[in-house]
Amino acid sequence: MDYQFKDIEKKWQQFWATNQTFKADNQSSKPKYFVLDMFPYPSGAGLHVGHPLGYIASDIFARYKRLKGFNVLHPMGYDSFGLPAEQYAIQTGQHPAITTEDNIATYRRQLDQIGFSFDWSREVRTSSPGYYKWTQWIFMELFNSWYNKVAEKAESIASLVEHFETQGSKGINAVSDEEVLTFTADEWKALSSEEQQQELLKYRLTYLRESTVNWCAALGTVLANDEVKDGFSERGGYPVEQKKMMQWSMRITAYAERLLQGLDTIDWPEPLKEMQRNWIGKSVGASVRFQLSVSGSQTENSQLTTQNFIEVFTTRVDTIFGVTFVVLAPEHELAAQLTTPEQKATVEAYIAQTKKKSELDRMADTKTVSGAFTGSYVLNPLNGEKIQLWIADYVLAGYGTGAVMAVPSGDQRDYLFAKHFNLPIVPIMDIQNIEVEADPTKEGKYINSDFINGLEYKTATAAVIAKLEEVGAGKARVNFRMRDAIFGRQRYWGEPVPVYFKDNLPHLISESELPLLLPEVDKYLPTESGEPPLARAADWNYNGFEYELSTMPGWAGSSWYWYRYMDAQNDTEFASKEAIEYWKDVDLYIGGSEHATGHLLYSRFWNKFLKDIGKVVEEEPFKKLINQGMIQGRSNFVYRLVDEEGRPTNTYVSHGLIDQHKTTPLHVDVNIVTNEVLDLEKFKKWRAEYETAEFILENGKYICGVEVEKMSKSKFNVVNPDDIIERYGADTLRMYEMFLGPLEQSKPWNTNGIEGVFKFLRKFWRLFHNDAWEFTVSDDAPTKAELKSLHKIIRKVEEDIERFSFNTSVSSFMIAVNELTDLKCNKRAILQEMVIILEPYAPHICEELWVLLGNEAGTLSYAAYPKFNPEYLVEDEFAYPISINGKTKMNLNIPLSLDVKDTEAFVLANADVQRYLDGKAPKKVIVVKGRIVNMVV
Repeated sequence: MDYQFKDIEKKWQQFWATNQTFKADNQSSKPKYFVLDMFPYPSGAGLHVGHPLGYIASDIFARYKRLKGFNVLHPMGYDSFGLPAEQYAIQTGQHPAITTEDNIATYRRQLDQIGFSFDWSREVRTSSPGYYKWTQWIFMELFNSWYNKVAEKAESIASLVEHFETQGSKGINAVSDEEVLTFTADEWKALSSEEQQQELLKYRLTYLRESTVNWCAALGTVLANDEVKDGFSERGGYPVEQKKMMQWSMRITAYAERLLQGLDTIDWPEPLKEMQRNWIGKSVGASVRFQLSVSGSQTENSQLTTQNFIEVFTTRVDTIFGVTFVVLAPEHELAAQLTTPEQKATVEAYIAQTKKKSELDRMADTKTVSGAFTGSYVLNPLNGEKIQLWIADYVLAGYGTGAVMAVPSGDQRDYLFAKHFNLPIVPIMDIQNIEVEADPTKEGKYINSDFINGLEYKTATAAVIAKLEEVGAGKARVNFRMRDAIFGRQRYWGEPVPVYFKDNLPHLISESELPLLLPEVDKYLPTESGEPPLARAADWNYNGFEYELSTMPGWAGSSWYWYRYMDAQNDTEFASKEAIEYWKDVDLYIGGSEHATGHLLYSRFWNKFLKDIGKVVEEEPFKKLINQGMIQGRSNFVYRLVDEEGRPTNTYVSHGLIDQHKTTPLHVDVNIVTNEVLDLEKFKKWRAEYETAEFILENGKYICGVEVEKMSKSKFNVVNPDDIIERYGADTLRMYEMFLGPLEQSKPWNTNGIEGVFKFLRKFWRLFHNDAWEFTVSDDAPTKAELKSLHKIIRKVEEDIERFSFNTSVSSFMIAVNELTDLKCNKRAILQEMVIILEPYAPHICEELWVLLGNEAGTLSYAAYPKFNPEYLVEDEFAYPISINGKTKMNLNIPLSLDVKDTEAFVLANADVQRYLDGKAPKKVIVVKGRIVNMVV
């Protein structure tokens, strides 16, 4: 029977599901291997052909590892909390759980029909109460922990309380808020319970504080930096402004150094690791205090704060004598207080303008110069010079102290700012020779710099820090660009925070009361007074105390999900000790690089915390990471004819003729285009406006234009895998996605090329069948040529899979099948091994052939990968072209060990050669050893 892919694929997908073929055990004598995909958010659109790329690659590797004797865990689940479902709920009134469930059903059907070897018994959904119970539990553990800088790990908050009760704050070296109390043990005990809890909140790894956030009023929620572009929300394009709000945060900064050092221990793409290094942004420098200069109209403002200095962090403290002004971030807590009445209107207008920009936009804009003078002054701590205090949006509140000392002669941005506002520029020379226009001479020593004149960089830096410490105005300091992670969203469809408020202080609910379930609400919008949607819940409180009304951010549930896969049905803990000790960590993780400074960083943070509290065994969660490229869309265009007055007509010009007409391009559905030829009847039926369309054809066809773009519904270039599978089958789709190009690179989808892969699979199927499509294999011993072809592909595929070069494997399979077809090979000893080698790529056809070969159904997934024997690749014979009178008639395999005379005899003894000679004796036989045999008749 010919290759009936629909019946075959349906049969084996049902078999795998019924028999739980890919269910992994949590204990095994085999070595373990954990293959993980970044689990999807189940959108209503379902999968397009770009989505499965990474899943296919990970599935090939997982299947290969099973064949190599590993106990493979290859799970799948859904990152099912999120803003899209909530926005749909707002528009329709339908509960997000319902749409999420429907979307998951679509995803599951599509994933199953592609033939993935997932262990579905371990499926997780971040929106399931049985899952988010443990996300809430991790939050509680963070709340009950502080970071001990001496031990370099998180410890129980109870140990901090014990220290306070016995020794006070003396000897505590912790990651905490800047302003913490100093007290004795007796003074601690004298504090009220509320005062103690307020102080402990300054140390907890998750805590409440006022933060500057990206607020989107239209969406009614805070957005992460990567959800904002050019001052607008990425979803919906709504305005976003900077706003201060009381928010939950997590002290990821406590782990900054460990996150940085850990990058050297993992096998990740170097560009991605560099993105994390830059995001963490370690800087070694000094903190410097510039005292406020109070005079005249400033006196009233100075009374608004007890702080009489501005603290800055700088990596170039050696340039302190070149400081000519100090700049605050517009959202700095002292900006308004230190603005004089004369400057108030200007400063407020500038702050309002800045709120429209995201922090990413502010960091990226290096050319625009803008700012406002506060009217206040500070004093240089080393020479007492009076310096203007400005605000400018190139300074960020969250980096360092939210203030910078500006040295126009040593920093390009400071220089441009000084030139723009006509501020002083003091020339300084230094060993690093910063290239700025204001500093034309390069002598490598400090001049015009007080007591460090003539010194070099390191010596000058040490001298300045020593002087600052002597006068109590600064000290050496290590700073990180990374800020604590905001951990709250004003949304409905997210994990409830297991906290209630009593006396305006947060308290955890009891662990036995987890999960804290999402309540029902009448609408999924903020209340009329601006509170989050959870405020709409009726009678939702903790014994009369108000619950936290924000929900957790999208990254909460994805920051630990790989551990839940290890023990997904456990009701008593997030995963058992035995399961964690067996699986340990993820051996291979495949997903997009767009998560570098979000999910991948937060996951490493939570993993290190869980290691600190003894719940997991590995410091890093993902040993090896591969970023798959993007499959881009191949867009097609039709060209609408425009009349002389520029009005569109309903006539469409074929691409090759558009130079002769005035036209405008329009996207057309790629699914009604084949090899760039438009199906005219389908086009007319596609939309009502095209029903009466007319065409100007070339050679009787309408040829469409082509362009590679992002795959998008708006461009009508989305290809649904369902359509491809219906036409060609899942095995063809799997192999074709790999064939498109290297896994890590982006490449355009082109359905036109898929026919070749389908023909290859049909050709492979034919190896096992005779001309009448009857299954026929031989038990004869294979020839040397057949063994050579087999062992070439054994070695090639093994090497390719190990280095994730899947596209070259597909090419090699095609070559091997062509060779075996030419050799008319139907030997069981060859073909059964070929089935095993191809199984990771095309599992359905291989399972069917495995059974037809007489093997037990389903055992192919756990068969042994063939062993490569290099002896079969030793070149001990050569396929000589046999020519008669200069025309090649055939190829003949001849041992290379034969000399010229014996080679001539070997050729003349061949029956096919004699048939070509037709009884004639050659006048001359020319043998070029290892090249050719030519006979002159």
